[in-house]
Amino acid sequence: MELISRLKLLSDPMSLEPAEERPRAGTSPLKPHSCPEGLFVHPAQLPGGKQILLLKTLLTSACERDCYYCPFRAGRDFRRATFQPEEFARLFIQLVQKRAAEGIFLSSGIAGGSVRTEDKLLETADILRNKLGFRGYIHLKIMPGAERDQVLRAMQLADRVSVNLEAPNTARLAKLAPRKAFIEELLQPLRWVEEIRRSTSPTSAWNRRWPSTVTQFVAGGADESDLELLTTTDWLNKNVGLKRAYFSAFHPIPNTPLENKAAIDPLREHRLYQASFLLRDYGFDLEELPFTTEGNLPLPADPKLAWAQINLTEKPLEINRAGRRELLRIPGIGPKGADAILQARRHATLRELTSLKKLGIAVERAAPFVLLNGKRAAYQERLF
Repeated sequence: MELISRLKLLSDPMSLEPAEERPRAGTSPLKPHSCPEGLFVHPAQLPGGKQILLLKTLLTSACERDCYYCPFRAGRDFRRATFQPEEFARLFIQLVQKRAAEGIFLSSGIAGGSVRTEDKLLETADILRNKLGFRGYIHLKIMPGAERDQVLRAMQLADRVSVNLEAPNTARLAKLAPRKAFIEELLQPLRWVEEIRRSTSPTSAWNRRWPSTVTQFVAGGADESDLELLTTTDWLNKNVGLKRAYFSAFHPIPNTPLENKAAIDPLREHRLYQASFLLRDYGFDLEELPFTTEGNLPLPADPKLAWAQINLTEKPLEINRAGRRELLRIPGIGPKGADAILQARRHATLRELTSLKKLGIAVERAAPFVLLNGKRAAYQERLF
């Protein structure tokens, strides 16, 4: 029970880490789950769509850094806890055996320096993989300032690795975490991950595949604009093979320097996710997103709908002639829907909304912006 009590102290606050917790666009929210010991285990949706029970935890909540927004910052008065790699790995395997957890997201406060802390994370993952035979999902955090060889070892042991940038650039990071170096400590490990992917065969990885890479931003914590966040996200997508950016709307933590700063509307977080998907999956360019003069996304409408209202209301797209890139700009049509339309067009001309609906298209969203065989589709606008 003492081990479980310690684990509760380390896992309870990890709801602040959104990685894997949020479902992909268009899926239903996942419900929380409590395992028999009373630990909070986060429902996780993996890149392929599979859902697992993911224990999110720290190896230690002791931290020598003093990031202004963080509940684990040095000097903050709360009860801390620590595990050694061997005892933690064996405890986690017990949870797996009891079917209380299926995978793990493992991070840590920084104690004794970044390199030493990363070594403990790697030792824990190595014990799980090579001593205890765990073949499930591991998401391993790369500490700020980790060395290149540590990044390689993390890639050999994990299914996913991440470095939290927290802010979009050096100037903004200074407002959140003045003792962290944006380029040298945070961006450099992400560059190393991509360099290793490109130059080294994954035969040394535990499953012979290199892990995916994600990052997280504290949205609104440094008074940055959506344009700043998405500019960095777009660069990461194109240059370091980022799988996904996560956005966590800032909310104040008591007994931190930002405790009196106003919380950010969660809707802003949602709009950032929608816009990041447009950049990653829908072929949108950053310049096409409908930013306000302040560089923020409008909250009343999702960015794809806002773009379509400006660009497609008077010039609807012909479903039977539009290319895939054009189809993806129509609200209600995603990558699978676009592919289904292209396939269906090989066999017949699409003339009715019912035909699109059978292909999985959200016709109420798409109808105002399309032509079917040269004619506007008849549809009933929603009252609300």
